[in-house]
Amino acid sequence: MTLFESNKLGSHQLENRMVMAPMTRTRTSPGDVPNALMAKYYAQRASAGLIISEATDIAPHSKGYLWTPGIYTDAQIAGWQLVTNEVHRNNGKIFMQIWHVGRMSHTSMMPEGQAPWGATDEQAIGSDVFAHDAEGKLTFVRASKPRQLGTDELPALINDFKTAFRNVKKAGFDGVEIHSANGYLFEQFMNATLNTRDDQYGGQTIENRTRFLLDVVDAAIEELGAGSVGVRLSPFGHYNSMPDDPLGEETFFHLCDELNRRGIAYIHLLYELMPKGNMQEVTEFNERHLPDEFVKKTRSIFKGAIIWCGSFNKASAQVALATGWVDLIAFGRPFVGNPDLVARFKNDWPLTVADRAAYYTRNGEKGFTDFPVFSM
Repeated sequence: MTLFESNKLGSHQLENRMVMAPMTRTRTSPGDVPNALMAKYYAQRASAGLIISEATDIAPHSKGYLWTPGIYTDAQIAGWQLVTNEVHRNNGKIFMQIWHVGRMSHTSMMPEGQAPWGATDEQAIGSDVFAHDAEGKLTFVRASKPRQLGTDELPALINDFKTAFRNVKKAGFDGVEIHSANGYLFEQFMNATLNTRDDQYGGQTIENRTRFLLDVVDAAIEELGAGSVGVRLSPFGHYNSMPDDPLGEETFFHLCDELNRRGIAYIHLLYELMPKGNMQEVTEFNERHLPDEFVKKTRSIFKGAIIWCGSFNKASAQVALATGWVDLIAFGRPFVGNPDLVARFKNDWPLTVADRAAYYTRNGEKGFTDFPVFSM
């Protein structure tokens, strides 16, 4: 098994086993609308076997970072059609990653300045979001204290996801990835320490903790078909102030079993990346790798594709594939500076290292679409 072999992913045939990981890039137009510049960016990288888009808001209340795109207005759908058309014109495949950040938001971004929505009302102490501060300066600010979502509110929220999945199809995406990692809303429900609810979505049982995510997965399957649905997970994660979860492994394997029964296309496993120092000054990350036995057990339970993500290079990716535990390898930062990453890996050409200072700027093409393909 090599990075450059074609393979089947759910209902889709991919040209290779290299996945472009979802990466927030903050280049939307007013109204959180994708644009022609974003279409160019994704099209440049269409040689990836699969592109997973940047995280996309299902509704105004799901937003936690400025300038992230949405999929809930006609203008946003039309903007995403520019992207999918260009990717497909370049023979690529693209799934949309959708999310709800839950408590990882700030009142300045919420409709009518309301509190963020959380599985509980516990604040993510010490974690930041990208917003305007009290003086109007664009920076990282502390996440606001959330309010706990009422049990009676969850059916409407699940319906918001269902509408988003319908819009994903309208926008021309090949499928959807449900972002259930990194301490956002789904993981807030799944964490047995954080989830202290006493309703059917409460933390007393595995079935309750995973119910919200599985309800949303079922909605995605209804709209798109199981073969076009993926789920991203970060087992053992602490990002965004997630507490230790003594039942985390048990919950994860229960979820793998349930997702396997539903026949979804893939699960996307994320190594944990913990920023060193304050988010405003971060230049590097601490990394934690998932234990080998954990990944082997995941493979024994889940029969769909497994994508593995986390600071891989060509050599380490090939080693990971050779284990037979996973089917595809996702690359994030290498795709930023190397739109032709597949060709560079295949030919052992040198890589461009993108300047992190340009990752989230509003400087048009600079640091976004101005990276050249390699030439001898």
